[in-house]
Amino acid sequence: MRGEKMKLDLIEIKPKNYKRKVFIVIVISILFIIAFSFLGIKVAEAYNKKIIAKRNEISVSKKNHENNKQEENKQTRQDNIENINSSEEAIENMNSNKLPVYSENAKKKLKSLYTDDTKVAYLTFDDGPSQTVTPQILDLLKQEDIKATFFVLGSRVKANPDLVKREYQEGHFIANHGYSHEYSQIYKSVDSVIDEYNKTETQIQKAIGIENYHSHLFRFPGGSNGGKYAKLKSQAKEELHKHDISFIDWNALTSDAAGANTKEKLIENLKETVKNKKSVVILMHDASNKILTYETLPDVIKYLKDEGYSFDNFYSIMK
Repeated sequence: MRGEKMKLDLIEIKPKNYKRKVFIVIVISILFIIAFSFLGIKVAEAYNKKIIAKRNEISVSKKNHENNKQEENKQTRQDNIENINSSEEAIENMNSNKLPVYSENAKKKLKSLYTDDTKVAYLTFDDGPSQTVTPQILDLLKQEDIKATFFVLGSRVKANPDLVKREYQEGHFIANHGYSHEYSQIYKSVDSVIDEYNKTETQIQKAIGIENYHSHLFRFPGGSNGGKYAKLKSQAKEELHKHDISFIDWNALTSDAAGANTKEKLIENLKETVKNKKSVVILMHDASNKILTYETLPDVIKYLKDEGYSFDNFYSIMK
């Protein structure tokens, strides 16, 4: 009996040890879970801080980039403004250098123009501009690097301001040929001559965009001498001089407005009227029906070059 009891006691003791072990395991597990959870929380917090820091870094970087871009754009705009101002200043300086001046020296040069010993040819074109002829003449002059003088009609300047602006920008001299080219209108009185001159100057100013441009140079339709209106023209010359306006005719021509209808005839007339002259002012026309003038112009230029002439326009005088 004692043996059996002891055996029972041993059996009872065994469950007590097992429960203790289980309890210990559970406690350890709980502590491990708590420790792991705490570690996980810390790791998560560290990760979140890293993410937030990265986001802040990206945000700051983006903001800095935007600020830099704004500064670059601001600088670019400033540079563009400065470039525009420089360009406008350069154009203004260029334009101011091309403003005709009716000085005492200019008066002397105009007076002695035909007695100059230098072989110089002044190509002049009346009655334009026209869309059919003037652009082709300008193209050829540009190709030959020759500056000419255009005696423009105010009515045609008003209709073709772009061509007058091109003439001016390409270095040609813009002079005045009256507004209407209607003899009965322009030669009605001295005041009519002055009025047509002023109206044409206004149209030139509008076309080239320069309010203080004054050509100071007039070519009477039909020439300044003789004819039905000789007396009135003489009176008009005096009035023009009072307003610092000179006038110029020509001493050579192709007769492109006087019946010559072939290239050969135009060149023949040119040779005949240029012969034995040093300084020549050559009359031609760039009205809409003067295609033949343009077609003959290469031969005109070649002949003058072969004869030893250089080319100039009235800027060399009116300055």
